[in-house]
Amino acid sequence: MPEMNQAHIDRALTNMSVAYMQDESAYIADKVFPIIPVKRQSDVYYIYNAGDFLRDEAQVRGRIGESAGGDYDLSTDVYYCKKHAFHKDVAPEDRVNYDEPLDADKDAQIFVSQKMLIRREMEWASKFFKSGVWSREIEGVEDTPSDGEAVFWNLDTSDPIGDITKEGIRMAENTGLKPNTLVLSPYVFNALKNHFDVLDRIKYTEKGIVTPDLLASLFEVSNVYVAWAVVNTGKKGANDDVGFIMGKNALLCYANPNPSLRSASAGYIFAWTGLEGAGAYGNRIVRIPMDMLGLGVERIEGEIAFDAKKISDDLGVFFKDIVQ
Repeated sequence: MPEMNQAHIDRALTNMSVAYMQDESAYIADKVFPIIPVKRQSDVYYIYNAGDFLRDEAQVRGRIGESAGGDYDLSTDVYYCKKHAFHKDVAPEDRVNYDEPLDADKDAQIFVSQKMLIRREMEWASKFFKSGVWSREIEGVEDTPSDGEAVFWNLDTSDPIGDITKEGIRMAENTGLKPNTLVLSPYVFNALKNHFDVLDRIKYTEKGIVTPDLLASLFEVSNVYVAWAVVNTGKKGANDDVGFIMGKNALLCYANPNPSLRSASAGYIFAWTGLEGAGAYGNRIVRIPMDMLGLGVERIEGEIAFDAKKISDDLGVFFKDIVQ
């Protein structure tokens, strides 16, 4: 077993890990919902009753008299930032035999950071990007959709612009908050960028090419993110089975641009930055002596501590299998 009392938090590798994670645009788990840095691994946060804020209760007051008054209800929930970890052992021979510009420690840091990115993306998908999470869900069908259904967006008979804007209006009417973020899997992005209605509406733009920014303007949201990240679900030694993490789905939601523990949002990412040496995402790289594996062997271990929490059921609309 490693001697944990000899472990050294490597701030240089941690900083490189943070930079690497920021540069990886294929991953969207840190972009969609605000990251709330927290000093404690677990704590309580508050949830407001949105209906109390939307009720018309102000009244005319006479020359002498009290004003109408009221209050709002609060409920609480708990976040818990689990630590996810992965390591790569580096032997002295690795450092000696690597040719420039290869670097055994840096390569280990990149390898470990990649594993943490995938873990965070998979956790994000399991919390936000699946059936049964949000109060409103739209499933793709081939024809004659009923409520809760929409024609597959890769078919010419579909109306993705109408589907998305209709759900946006519904959300705004029910919550008072207009959706500002759209998350697309690559399959869905490809269907939208080739849809005749989308192409017709952008044909007079400067470039005439469908980009996420152009879709954001078309759908009247602040951000459109395309989740290009993939995962290999094949076991070590078996055939690789690589595919997009986000399937053929889409999510329309409201992500608070000014996050706090007392403000509404479809979701938040609580990142435990209270760990010694932790970076912006609750992540750190640790060096652990592993002489029992060979003199001079070091374990480059990465940790990331976070909790992806859904905050409001009504601030997300999930489009399930919306392309064939």
